[in-house]
Amino acid sequence: MRDRSSRRPRRRAAAFTLIEVLVALTIIAVALTAAMRGALALTGNSRELDLRVYATLVAQNQLAEVRLAQGQSAPVNATYDCAQAGVTFQCRQKVIATPNPFFRWVEIHVSSTDEPPRELADMMALVRVN
Repeated sequence: MRDRSSRRPRRRAAAFTLIEVLVALTIIAVALTAAMRGALALTGNSRELDLRVYATLVAQNQLAEVRLAQGQSAPVNATYDCAQAGVTFQCRQKVIATPNPFFRWVEIHVSSTDEPPRELADMMALVRVN
């Protein structure tokens, strides 16, 4: 017969319990949910940034057209659709007479076409008239 003192105690197998696995999966699920929300917020901000860049380009183009048509820039207040990179914007252009007859004050406001419209870009300049 063997002596009980010579026996080694049984070791438990090193493994995760079901509770530990469920807790780990819960932590991973919460972390992935937070990461997805962050990624969705970034893509939404990226779209808004793209719209603002396009609107700024539209405003710069409209201002360049007014500068090129120096002699024809009579005082006006106009609203029209304008597009850039396949996106349509609402443009509002004001050409205002100044006390000096050789200059006009030009304001260009670009907004979105959705409801309610959001102001995306503004450009103002003093333009010389021939």
